[in-house]
Amino acid sequence: MATQFPDDFKCPISLEIMSDPVILSSGHTFDRASIQRWLDSGHRTCPITKLPLPDHPSLIPNHALRSLISSYTLLSPAKLQHHHQHHHQYHHHQQRHSQPPTLISSLTSRASTLESKLDSLDQLARLSKRDSAFRAKLTESGAVSAVLKCVDSDEPRLQEKALTLLLNVSLDDDNKVGLVAEGAIARIVTVLQGGSPNSRAVAATMLTSLAVVEVNKATIGAYPYAIRALVSLLRDGKSREKKEAATALYTICLFPDNRRRAVECGAVSILIRIAESGLERAVEVLGLLAKCREGREEMERFNGCVGILVRVLENGSSRGVQYALLTLNSLCSFSEPMCVEARNEGALAICVGLVENDNERIRKNASNLVQVLSGNHSMK
Repeated sequence: MATQFPDDFKCPISLEIMSDPVILSSGHTFDRASIQRWLDSGHRTCPITKLPLPDHPSLIPNHALRSLISSYTLLSPAKLQHHHQHHHQYHHHQQRHSQPPTLISSLTSRASTLESKLDSLDQLARLSKRDSAFRAKLTESGAVSAVLKCVDSDEPRLQEKALTLLLNVSLDDDNKVGLVAEGAIARIVTVLQGGSPNSRAVAATMLTSLAVVEVNKATIGAYPYAIRALVSLLRDGKSREKKEAATALYTICLFPDNRRRAVECGAVSILIRIAESGLERAVEVLGLLAKCREGREEMERFNGCVGILVRVLENGSSRGVQYALLTLNSLCSFSEPMCVEARNEGALAICVGLVENDNERIRKNASNLVQVLSGNHSMK
């Protein structure tokens, strides 16, 4: 009996009661399924005003209208989907964004559809990206535990969007410690081991963010499978995942105790291969791992390691050259065979050229390596 419902509750396209009302940039509200069909069929104008829309129109959930419809009909959103009928036009006078409490309750409510949870996470991520006051409000509201539960979901989109929101929250140092206290590491490691490629990349970035705080470097390193999961991602992931995993390992291995752990997980040979394929971030991690005896021993065992590092000296970016020098300095200072190999690969002549480099660190590391390779440096 459609006449019982106000016209504003009905979608202008389907003429049915809206179960998931969304606002188009023209300011008019439609049922999501209907307007999505309209857009999917290639239309780029508002069905009502006929005004042009952007190539990728955003659909903003109209939570205010949705809750009005829910309370008016006393039906849950799920039942509403079967109770469809229409409207000619709904002018949107409310705020375009829902308030955080509404968005958070959408994450925790059993009645929430997957789409409404995804919308809420999208809005919260957008609002939290550049606004530290909003991030503080979010953590004070107890939202983190609700978002962490979404990370546990088997639905890849929900997992990825929840991780993206947590990554924003982790921008503030206080939150980095708070997130670890709330059990974020366990969730992140689980995603690293079995999430979708995008989720795994975001999870690795999240570890980098958390590990900026010194105490978290130790906690992450000691966590079972955390470093191992990053090393596996480094080995098996696509380029974005490899890069994010290498960045996370670099940050975590700034803490000396974690270097041996990374070596024990088989990181060295994987990093050398990746460095050879051109990912310089891997050379940065090798620079840290070469500071521990176990790391140097693994590098010595890898046939051709020195040659790969010398190629980086020849062809790498400024940062790549800097870390290749650092790694070679560590290797050659402790091992005469490594010195011989480096000289055979032409490292001495390259380093003599680098002593004139504009970058102070490169100059310093190059002149150190010249000393070592010339035999003016006693073995440690």
